[in-house]
Amino acid sequence: MGLHERRQREKESIRANILQAAFGLAKTEGWASLSMRKIADAIEYSAPVVYDYFENKEAILYEISINGFHCLHIELLKAQQKFETPEEQLTAIVDAYWDFAFKNKEYYQLMFGLGMQCSGKGQMKEEFSSFQDLIYECTFNIIKKNGSNPDNACHMSHALFSAVHGLISIMMMRNTDIPSTMNKTTLDETVSAFVKSL
Repeated sequence: MGLHERRQREKESIRANILQAAFGLAKTEGWASLSMRKIADAIEYSAPVVYDYFENKEAILYEISINGFHCLHIELLKAQQKFETPEEQLTAIVDAYWDFAFKNKEYYQLMFGLGMQCSGKGQMKEEFSSFQDLIYECTFNIIKKNGSNPDNACHMSHALFSAVHGLISIMMMRNTDIPSTMNKTTLDETVSAFVKSL
């Protein structure tokens, strides 16, 4: 391995360590307490080294958000590919979205700006719309299969996205204030009623 390749690999390693340290700190201390200084301390480098790789904390958060959306997209596609009918696919996609949110709370909070400023606002349209695109596709296919008006697919899929994301957000941010009956069963009943309404 030449000197240039070695330096490039070292740079990639430091960059990955910065992102890993930032995510680790967020898991233990929360996103609000994250700072460039704490990240530098965690990787045992000086703060200027961190700034060599990322312009500011927002740039780090953006990179982590992109990774979160990528991980979510993979899980949604896996769920969709397990089933043939659009009804089963829709249920599986929503379940995968729910599971991702609660298994990866730090990612989800950052990706959607829960309890904090949204990272990369206006810069992640493709990544942000992955879930919406998949539920639109299923909704459209169900409506078409049922002989209903396909023009309603966009509005209906937006309504489902709002319901799913809203329930997750409430449970994640206000879990001590909501009744115990507001849980995964509520989501399942919502999706079932949604499919029947198409």
